[in-house]
Amino acid sequence: MNNIVNLDYTSRIPIYEQIVNQIERYVALGILKPGEQIASIREMAICLGINPNTVKKAYSILDTKKIIQMYSTKGTFIADHVDLVVEEKIKELEKQIRELMQELEDLGYTKEKIRKDLF
Repeated sequence: MNNIVNLDYTSRIPIYEQIVNQIERYVALGILKPGEQIASIREMAICLGINPNTVKKAYSILDTKKIIQMYSTKGTFIADHVDLVVEEKIKELEKQIRELMQELEDLGYTKEKIRKDLF
């Protein structure tokens, strides 16, 4: 897990969001599987060379979204019900695609031109 997260320190996206986004993506792709243990807050912070509070914030968000489960004595694990996470991510992406398509249409692109030029 430690080498799965790659940070872009030049990005405008906050580091904690990059961690959240990447872990969500890897869960959605099946790279991280239900029940799989991931690095502790301290381990992740050391590996990435960042403040543990940054990782703690990312893990807190992931815990709130029910993507991970944190146990004080056992560690941090990918939640058992992540299939719901994948469904939610797909719905979110579909919404973004619809919004982008609408924006292109508002700029004068036809659906046919969008398909031809972008797909």
